[in-house]
This record gives sequence, C-alpha cells and structure tokens, in this order.
Amino acid sequence: MTTTPDFNDRMLSLGLARVSEAAALASAKLIGRGDEKAADQAAVNAMREQLNKLDIAGVVVIGEGERDEAPMLYIGEEVGNGNGPAVDIALDPLEGTTLTAKDMPNALTVIAMGPRGSMLHAPDVYMDKLAIGPGFRTGVVTMDMSPSERVSALAAAKGCSTSDITVCVLDRDRHADMLAELRSTGCAIRLITDGDVAGVIHCAEAQKTGIDMYMGSGGAPEGVLAAAALKCMGGQMFGKLLFRNDDEKGRAEKAGITNFNRVYTRDDLVTGDVIFAATGVTDGSVVAGIKREVGYLTTETILMRSKTGSVRHMTYRNPTS
Repeated sequence: MTTTPDFNDRMLSLGLARVSEAAALASAKLIGRGDEKAADQAAVNAMREQLNKLDIAGVVVIGEGERDEAPMLYIGEEVGNGNGPAVDIALDPLEGTTLTAKDMPNALTVIAMGPRGSMLHAPDVYMDKLAIGPGFRTGVVTMDMSPSERVSALAAAKGCSTSDITVCVLDRDRHADMLAELRSTGCAIRLITDGDVAGVIHCAEAQKTGIDMYMGSGGAPEGVLAAAALKCMGGQMFGKLLFRNDDEKGRAEKAGITNFNRVYTRDDLVTGDVIFAATGVTDGSVVAGIKREVGYLTTETILMRSKTGSVRHMTYRNPTS
C-alpha cells in the first residue's frame, strides 16, 4: 500500500531558508537600480529554481497571481521534485519591489510551507487586517472595535497610556480617516510605504521593533503570509476580505470562498503547522539587508517553525565568484 509522506517540518526548514536566501541574493544586484520588474523577476526565477530541488510535492496557493498573469510561481503551480510530502506553499519572492528598486528599508523575500490544505487560498483582493503580538488574552482587540477602541483596549491590557502605543499602518490615501482617528488617541503611528508582511511581523517583537499593533487594508495573499509568521512567533491576527466589485467576488468564489463577510483568525488563515522563512534584501527592523564586501554577499534570514515555536536568525556569507 502506498503511503503519503508526513510533513517533516524539521528536515524541510533549512531547505526553505535556502529558497528564501537564493531569491534575496538574486535581487541583490538590482537594489537601488530603479527597476522593480527586473528585481521581482530575478527573485522569482531563483526561488522557483531552489523550490524544485526540494523533496516535496508542492502547490503554490499564494503566489505571483493567476496562471495567465504570472510567468513563474503562479497560483496552482506545482513545485518540488515530487519525492516527498504534499504541501501548500505561500510566497512572495520579493515583498517590497518598490523598496528594493529605491533601496528603502524592509524589502524581504518571504516563503511559508505547510501540509496540503493548511492555508487559505486567498484571492488577489484586499483584506482588512488587525494584528497584535503574543501575551494577550484572546479577543483583547477585535475587528468590531473602532481604531480608537483598539488602541484603548490594548493600552489597558498593557497597563500603559494610549500615548505609549505605536500602530503600524500602510501609508495609503484610503487610510486617511483611520489615521485621523488613531491620532486622536495620542498614539504614535509608524507609516510604511510597502511591505505589510513585515509590518505584521513587527508586532510579534514589540520590544525590538517598537510596534504594538498593525491595522489597515492590504493584499489578502500577504495576509496569509503574515498569519504564517505569527503562527510561529505568537500573536493574534484577524482579517476580513474586501471586495470592490463583482469580479473580485468571482475570484473569491473561484478560490472556494462563499462567506464574503467572514472574519478570519490567524488559525483560520493557517490551520496546520507551518514553517516560515524571510531573508532581508534591504535593511529592516526584522532582519538585516544584504551586505556587500569584496568577493562576498552576506544575508540574514529568520527561520521559524510553529510546531516548536523556534525562531532562528541565520547569517549566510556567500562567495560571489
């Protein structure tokens, strides 16, 4: 009788780190060069090449878009050599293409892997997101609360003033009303231009990053990646899909989503054990960016496993010749 190989997260984790590192190294020569598409394509090509070396039967569930819209790593693409467990893969070969092109902070290569069926097949639409770090009772903040109520509730849980809370928000015109309400509480706001996966991760290490909460709308696929990171690091996350038209609702239905008003928790977005890797491309508060020296490129990767809660920071010094 044929048996399906188990998801061996411990053995696969180092391979996943190599995938993330390869994508970052491939984009290194394009940092600050002003070409977003070239940087993204370099990362995509390297990530796909490394994924196909892994002993997995993988399917990309969060990727670079639909098959007809993305030449590489499209949603539904099969990766790996087929000689291993069936797994779901969520990835962003270069989260922050603009950040890379302009040499701005917090560009990352990001990938997560879990058993087949363990990740929400999120359509390419917006998601309203809310996240905090570990150590708080369930439901201390909720999607039903207004932005100011969330700040007050988190401050009460921390035993501090609202002025001691820092909220991370994507700098977008659509967030103008939310930002005005947040400022009325006296909290600090850290605006980011791109990269809301990193924005959510910041909440899990508030003492290091200074960020207590993330809120606002961004890509739904990035929401699944962020949930995978919090699954490993601890913390709470909530997400609700946002639809601008019937076409976007059609995408959700195609992905198997029928309840358009559902609020997803972290464990709804990622239901099983997961491994997560992210490598810095440009300097950020999660990991350092690529460092150049004569004959070498050095990367830093954060590698995490939800099963054990382990978080490793790995430095890779790679010869360039």
